[in-house]
Amino acid sequence: MTQTIARVAILVPDYDAGIAFYCGRLGFELIQDTAVGDGKRWVLVRPRGATETALLIARAEGDRQKAAIGNQTGGRVGFFLFTDDFARDHAAMLAAGVEFLEMPRHEAYGTVAVFTDPFGNRWDLLQPAS
Repeated sequence: MTQTIARVAILVPDYDAGIAFYCGRLGFELIQDTAVGDGKRWVLVRPRGATETALLIARAEGDRQKAAIGNQTGGRVGFFLFTDDFARDHAAMLAAGVEFLEMPRHEAYGTVAVFTDPFGNRWDLLQPAS
């Protein structure tokens, strides 16, 4: 049996704001944006070159979901963007206005730096060790 984590939902205040950041600043590709009724959309984005996992951009509805925007993982890094060229992607992200919370550091598992999306979620940009 083969299983894959295919979609991970991330709460945002607005679909278009999510698309603007993930596609506009991070360079992800928009792979689907379909109206599903009642103002809801099925919006999928993924890093260029990725083939399996995609983010489902989910517009928060109601007070409980709105309160969870940016805190879906309790303030921890909850998302990990792997790269094959840390220096290239770090420079491109800085140029696009992505906010890094620390300088790049070298760990046993690779080169890493924490950044945030405009919604408050913490991400690792990570080039795994060889």
